[in-house]
Amino acid sequence: MFKGLKKLISDVAVVSDIVLGLDGSVKPAWCLAEALAAKGFKVIFASPFISRNIEGYISERGVIPMNLDVKLLIRNIDSSLIWLEVWMREAFLRLNSTGLKLNSSIIVNFSHTISIDSSIWYLQGAPSIALKDIEPYMPLRFKLVYNAIKPLINYSDRKLTEEIYDKTAIAIANSKFCASMYSRWGVKIHSVIYPPIDTDVFHPSTSKPSSNYVLAYFGKETKFDVIKKVADRGVRIKAFGSKIFMVPKYLLRHPNIDFLGRVSTERLVDLYSNALYTIFPFTHEPFGYIPLESMACGTPVLTYGIQGPSEVIIDEATGWLIEDDREFVDKAVELWVDGYDTAIRRICRDRASKFDRARYIEEWMRILDKLCEGAIR
Repeated sequence: MFKGLKKLISDVAVVSDIVLGLDGSVKPAWCLAEALAAKGFKVIFASPFISRNIEGYISERGVIPMNLDVKLLIRNIDSSLIWLEVWMREAFLRLNSTGLKLNSSIIVNFSHTISIDSSIWYLQGAPSIALKDIEPYMPLRFKLVYNAIKPLINYSDRKLTEEIYDKTAIAIANSKFCASMYSRWGVKIHSVIYPPIDTDVFHPSTSKPSSNYVLAYFGKETKFDVIKKVADRGVRIKAFGSKIFMVPKYLLRHPNIDFLGRVSTERLVDLYSNALYTIFPFTHEPFGYIPLESMACGTPVLTYGIQGPSEVIIDEATGWLIEDDREFVDKAVELWVDGYDTAIRRICRDRASKFDRARYIEEWMRILDKLCEGAIR
């Protein structure tokens, strides 16, 4: 298929949000860029900010980095705060897009921080909606600042979305839930392409899981009060995450919680593989890498039956989709005490394979092929 595509185009530009690593929201953009470069396309990978070590890695993989190197006030703090600063630069003043000049045949914009003419815009979630859902769980100092500028954020997010959409040929969402968010703003979604996971990396590290703990992720979208209630009921929890400033002190001191902080990918795979199950009580999640990574390692997931995770998990087959916090805690305890049929682990792996990066790239090549042939308008 891509040989026919190469007759039509030879160069592609992929535009990403800030690149401090190649995971999270950057992963869909990088996977496409890397795959196209491997197929012989000239690929530019543009971003408002790319860390120096990642910029070197991008070049080594045959992709041309275009680092706008925007001037940041926030440095060496949480990546989500840096992202917010970069987004505000564009949403309020359009400072990022003024420095980006691209002449590629195809431009795929994976960013919500750059307004640019593009062939495709890949939508991963509206910042204003995410902040609204997260607000009740923000630390007080962040909540006070957010409430002071919330009207400006809401207005600017809507206007920036409208502007980027007006500059793009087609819009693709990373989940049906994400598509529904933008559809309410008048954005016509052409299709949904779920983000990729590398099942060669995320796979069971053992055939005999210890199953003597439950795994949790601590991040800005975590309902920490639910985690505490689960731990209070005697469930032993191991938790990981780099956003330690978001974690309440009472969790760090809890006797049933072992917070490991940032862990390597190899360690994370082992943590997933040996957990009895993974808990994911979230406030806002357009897609959900944590549930998918867990399932790829053969471990089922307990979470809510809403938003992105409900599209990844099959209830009672690869995990459990819960309606509310009280039911969540009760189910967590039930599974800890009674366990479950271990055949679910094989089903988890089979389900995760549907989101492998090879399938992700196949979907993108079909879209690009149709776009170049004029079949998509």
